[in-house]
Amino acid sequence: MNILKQFFLMLAVLICASKSVLAQPFTITDIAGRNVTFEKPVERIILGEGRMIYALAAVGKDDPFAKVVGWRNDLWTTDRGNFDAYVSKFPKGKDIPFLGNLTNGTLQTETIAKLQPDVMLMLIGSKSAADETGLEETLGKIGVKLVYIDFRDHVIENTEKSLKILGELIGEKSRGEEVAAYWKQQISIVTDRIQAANVTKRKVFLYGAAGISDCCITFGADNFGLMVDIAGGHNIGADFLPGYTGQLNPEQIVASNPDVVIVTGSDWSNMKDARGYVRLGAGTAKDSTENRASLAELMRNPAFANSTAVTNREVHAIWHQFYINPYQFVAVQKIAKWLHPDLFADLDPDATFREFHANFLPIDYDPGYWLDGE
Repeated sequence: MNILKQFFLMLAVLICASKSVLAQPFTITDIAGRNVTFEKPVERIILGEGRMIYALAAVGKDDPFAKVVGWRNDLWTTDRGNFDAYVSKFPKGKDIPFLGNLTNGTLQTETIAKLQPDVMLMLIGSKSAADETGLEETLGKIGVKLVYIDFRDHVIENTEKSLKILGELIGEKSRGEEVAAYWKQQISIVTDRIQAANVTKRKVFLYGAAGISDCCITFGADNFGLMVDIAGGHNIGADFLPGYTGQLNPEQIVASNPDVVIVTGSDWSNMKDARGYVRLGAGTAKDSTENRASLAELMRNPAFANSTAVTNREVHAIWHQFYINPYQFVAVQKIAKWLHPDLFADLDPDATFREFHANFLPIDYDPGYWLDGE
């Protein structure tokens, strides 16, 4: 055998060996504690919530839609700015079909089967509905795995785990670990300083989805409520709500008299009948005057009008979608700066989010994720 034939034979052996290594089965433990085994990294994914693209974009490197074959339309309805930014850069995103919602019965198994996914990703908050409808068994019959992740119900406990799960699923394990490490580092900038300073916790009321929901949806001991807590505040909602979200009546807010009010807003312009909200998110900084007017109007509600927060002009607005993505570290930093400006005088959440975009996201940073009242 001549040298050239030997070379090609060795090359063929190496290629086969590398494919064998890449195709090794692996098992992940999802957020529900279920062990799910795959023969190889997945190639076709259905997103049970469209806003999972926030995490997939960070872990998946170049093209967040590379493996997505179906998703819900909640990114389109609740965050128009980022939807437009992603599909502008990746036009194929516009052609990916929207699927129904498991919780309202519009998710059709036949539609899933036609898309031939390897896996369907669901948020852990949907597990009860999935169990009631037998989703896992139904998907199993058509050869589709079900994996639970979480960036909403238990944001501190499950975000790192979920990022690593996504990394393993798509064959980007090291990338998933890198994003998770950055997340942890940025959270610790706040928590380490708060712990060392032994701060006095000021009373905060979080008005969730202000303007498009009844007064007053708020957060309990997790999600935005937990972000307030670790940022050195006392979340009023945690005193009354057993879950991560719920509603307080205006009289309770008056009695609690918050020192600080933070409303959450987003670009809900694609949502039917949405009005009276503070428009926040990618590219909304240019509309700050209009958005401040919306915030001021919300604070005329009797629940807030005579509060210490309004009197002292300690009213703010922040992007609602921080409640469902792995960018919570930015919200934690911004809230900490609002609550303890002297302690965090050197902290620049805007620079943090800009750096995260530059290092991990495929779209450019476009400011507009928070707002101070007047």
